[in-house]
Amino acid sequence: CGLVKNLALMACISVGSYSAPVIEFLEEWGLESLEENAHSSTPCTKVFVNGVWMGVHRDPANLVKTIKKLRRKDDISPEVSVVRDIRERELRLYTDAGRVCRPLFIVENQQLALQKKHIKWINQGYREDDGEEFKWEQLV
Repeated sequence: CGLVKNLALMACISVGSYSAPVIEFLEEWGLESLEENAHSSTPCTKVFVNGVWMGVHRDPANLVKTIKKLRRKDDISPEVSVVRDIRERELRLYTDAGRVCRPLFIVENQQLALQKKHIKWINQGYREDDGEEFKWEQLV
């Protein structure tokens, strides 16, 4: 009962977005094709987009960090899900429709980035200290 209500209030269902921009980004950021890496002894991470094996990458930590930055700046769809499985050496990206998405709060240096003043500014529509307009897009 409570779990269902919380899910209904906080979650949304993804409508889906094109995977082409994500694939294009991966190719620009060092995704190696399966043929190129067939005989390599270097440990690589497999990269999947919507369940399809696209290739491998040698620096998955940096790739995940960059994808999250682009998602926060809205350069790629905010609905894109990023899952890194370190043990299995896999990176899975999802852009399809029908996934349950929930809000994520950003934590930097063990501190929540969202503060009470930000909520107040959003409700008011402006910052108190300088009177500048303040919108949700500026916070994300």
